Amino acid sequence: MAVFRLFRLSLLVLFPIALLSPQAEGGVPQTPVTLIRHVIIIIGENHSFDNMFGGFVPAKKQFVWNLLSEKIIRPDGSPGPNAFLARQMEAMDVDRYRIGPKILGPYPDLPGPAGDKAGGWGGRKRDPRFPDKLPNAPFPITRYVPYRNSVVGSPVHRFFQMWQQIDKGRMDLFPWVATTTGDGSDGKSPPVPFDSGTTGQGSVSMGFYNMGEGDEPVFARLSRTYALADNYHQTVMGGTGANHIALGTADMAYYIQNGHPAIPPAGQIENPDPQEGGLKSPAGKFEGNYYTNDGYGNRSNRMGGNYVACADLQEPGVRSIRNYLSHLPYRVFDAGGPANCAPHTYYLVNNYDPAYDSRGRKLSLLKNPFLVSPQSLPTIGDSLTAHGISWGYFGQGWNRGNPTRDYCPHCNPFQFETSIMRTTLRKNIRGYRDFVLEIKKGTLPSVSFLKPGNRQNGHPGYSSLSIFERFVKKTVSLVQSHPEIWKNTAIFITLDEGGGYYDSGYVQPISFFGDGTRVPLIVVSPFARRGFVDHTYYDHVSLIKFIEKNWRLGPLSSRSLDNLPDPVMPHFPARPDLSGPEKLRSFYIPRNRPAIGDLSNLFDFSRKTIPSPP
Repeated sequence: MAVFRLFRLSLLVLFPIALLSPQAEGGVPQTPVTLIRHVIIIIGENHSFDNMFGGFVPAKKQFVWNLLSEKIIRPDGSPGPNAFLARQMEAMDVDRYRIGPKILGPYPDLPGPAGDKAGGWGGRKRDPRFPDKLPNAPFPITRYVPYRNSVVGSPVHRFFQMWQQIDKGRMDLFPWVATTTGDGSDGKSPPVPFDSGTTGQGSVSMGFYNMGEGDEPVFARLSRTYALADNYHQTVMGGTGANHIALGTADMAYYIQNGHPAIPPAGQIENPDPQEGGLKSPAGKFEGNYYTNDGYGNRSNRMGGNYVACADLQEPGVRSIRNYLSHLPYRVFDAGGPANCAPHTYYLVNNYDPAYDSRGRKLSLLKNPFLVSPQSLPTIGDSLTAHGISWGYFGQGWNRGNPTRDYCPHCNPFQFETSIMRTTLRKNIRGYRDFVLEIKKGTLPSVSFLKPGNRQNGHPGYSSLSIFERFVKKTVSLVQSHPEIWKNTAIFITLDEGGGYYDSGYVQPISFFGDGTRVPLIVVSPFARRGFVDHTYYDHVSLIKFIEKNWRLGPLSSRSLDNLPDPVMPHFPARPDLSGPEKLRSFYIPRNRPAIGDLSNLFDFSRKTIPSPP
């Protein structure tokens, strides 16, 4: 006992704050490295950078890579002289999945966007607000649909689909992939007739909102007033669930039984190889690409592929991605195995809900087959707790553990984790009203993840970008109205993933799982570099790296992506307008790939006084 007391006293001398603040629920936070005492991360849904910022004009003397600067569009949103840079192709994928299928040629015209159930005309028909055919180029959504509160169709946004859409960096297969796969087969046969209408897609993926014509006034103002990153990416190819898990763990969930990696039920294993009976050309030649088993989960046949054993080259879809990665001019991150794929491990690459309910009870995987088995990944919440730093996940609709339909379970990275849901740390998961109360009481945690509810998150198909804007405006105004909090706060505003929308930016392959397309990141803080556009390469794990740097934390595990180095970026040209698109793109590529930044370049801590919010 005496030895233990001596050991504890020595720890108190070395780490007094950490031991006096054992929980994340309200202890005195460890002194951060920078002037930032509060980090707030707001996560919207499903819009790529160009979809939101394609027509953005930055503050004076700043440059942004977007549709307008590339001259893909004109200021009014019409096709520009370089519209050919975003031209979309038709392709053919006959016998097995390929991330670079055979190109047949460009679309003569893009098929009109399909509707969505929220629009009132069903998810399998053309949206009557748009033309049946559109030029083969990005098009402004609000030329046909009012910006405020309007809901449009949701492009396909899944793992294997996005690898194909990006087409090894050519970014030219967005409508083709969407119209030939839909949202996934769930083990069903292709619809009859099988065309771009019956898959409920069309060319909605090529739409964008035009800030130059008045869309997104809140995001435009915040970006010109504070700081914007135009080289920030979703961590995982595909959709919501895997990217939210990465936001909390810098890693991927996987199938577990009895505490060890195991083989999931056959119906839950992804198979993106094309089915027989898929799309045929006018001449009757088989073109394929309707995936064999992919989807969100069909309870009647227990099919819905979401898991991939990416260490096994014989698994469907794996070889094409791994071959591409092996021929890159650099070695991708492989701390957990080749392309970060551990042997005999089936990783979750699309959406399933967690197997823990809001009260921490484990749900039966027999009764509820399409749930993620309880996870044991180290999270940033665990790391903050271990260092005595307060944190919280505030999910709108949580309502003190009695979630409404507005709450999104697979958007909460901590609800998947045994270390959170089966311990007192479950109390750190709260609702938006709790966040507001913490602000007003002056007891806001050091790190807050803030998730708007399904109706407010901006997800196409059931929400709108204008509604998400209003959520952000309300939240930023709330923080700024409390000077004692605002004076040392950084608010990061981002989107979980690009939602399957087209983007023209560079994508850095890091591992088997991503990166994916660019998404916006806006930093609102008294210390944000005013009107600045940062071209450093970032992804969602950069948020974890910023937290770890600010509070002197180490990486979460040996295989988590926060082990990646900060990027060494080329010197950005003083006159980027004199560089062609291909030359300019090179300034967005780290010299030491793979690498992701820690967001430090977005801040200026040299100010002597705290500026008031505009």
